[in-house]
Amino acid sequence: MKFYATILAASLLTAAPAVAQQYSVESGMTRPVKLSKPAASVIIGNQNIADVAVADPQLVLLTGKSFGTTNLLVLDKDNNIIVSAEVMVTADTANMVTVSRGGSQYTYDCASDCRDAPVIGDDQQHFSKALNQAEQTKALTEGR
Repeated sequence: MKFYATILAASLLTAAPAVAQQYSVESGMTRPVKLSKPAASVIIGNQNIADVAVADPQLVLLTGKSFGTTNLLVLDKDNNIIVSAEVMVTADTANMVTVSRGGSQYTYDCASDCRDAPVIGDDQQHFSKALNQAEQTKALTEGR
């Protein structure tokens, strides 16, 4: 019986539990995440908020897409959790300007010159116009 208890204790010590983590990444930016051991599966909870790409088995790239919170899970080949993390996508507010006019809100990114940078809660026409332009630009770069 003592033999089995020793084996059980040893197996519990070698199966290192995943550490719950939190990552913050700005929208439109990418952050590298180094892993303690090779990943077999990488899962992002909400692909509208963040995306993940596998650079190599021990490096994943986390990209912020839209403001919000989601989660990241990384599993090894035995389906043990390597990483279980909350992912918060934020905005680089240092260059953001919000204008309130006539009960409506308009957000701009004024890093070098001011351009539309709508966020949820902005005027619907302002938001739709910028979203449409972004979709058209994406279509051009993808060769459609």
